[in-house]
Amino acid sequence: MSKWGYHSLLMAFLCVMIGCNSSPSHLADPTIEPGWHELLSRKLPLLGHRNWILVVDKAYPAPAGDNILFIDTEKPMPEVLGGVVGLLNQQPHVKPIFYTDKEIGYLDDSIAPGLKEYKRRLDTILHQVKLQSLMHEDVFRKMDQAAELFQVVVLKTESLVPYSSIFIELDCKYWDANREKILREQITKSTE
Repeated sequence: MSKWGYHSLLMAFLCVMIGCNSSPSHLADPTIEPGWHELLSRKLPLLGHRNWILVVDKAYPAPAGDNILFIDTEKPMPEVLGGVVGLLNQQPHVKPIFYTDKEIGYLDDSIAPGLKEYKRRLDTILHQVKLQSLMHEDVFRKMDQAAELFQVVVLKTESLVPYSSIFIELDCKYWDANREKILREQITKSTE
């Protein structure tokens, strides 16, 4: 067999072996569950204004309710938050409003080890984001009201820093309060 014939035969064999070992995604093993990032990627196009995404610390309680999707990411907070921000930036229909617990501003590493590093990483991930801070119970109240009618996605992380959860309220990206006000004024004028 010539050098080129042997080479062609070897390449054909490799192609067959590679083809046999790869499977199309639609034939994937149904027992392997998709990861948190894939689940959120699928869910995000269905979410809209008034939905929430929570990136929470390890001690966050499992919420009750039919409108709450709870996903244990088993990943560090910065990794999950960075992934969520990346996915949100790709969406044409929603923009995020970020909330943090006000209590975290009163903590330091002496009573909450790891806080300084957490804040440094948070600043890196959310460097262009205006964070709103509310007392922990106020954020819960706001989110609980929304969960009565709208979907809330909770992504639990491995963070052991108290009050490190990030609460993200989704708003409409292509419509804002100013234009809504103009619309309402026009409706009022036309009905007078």
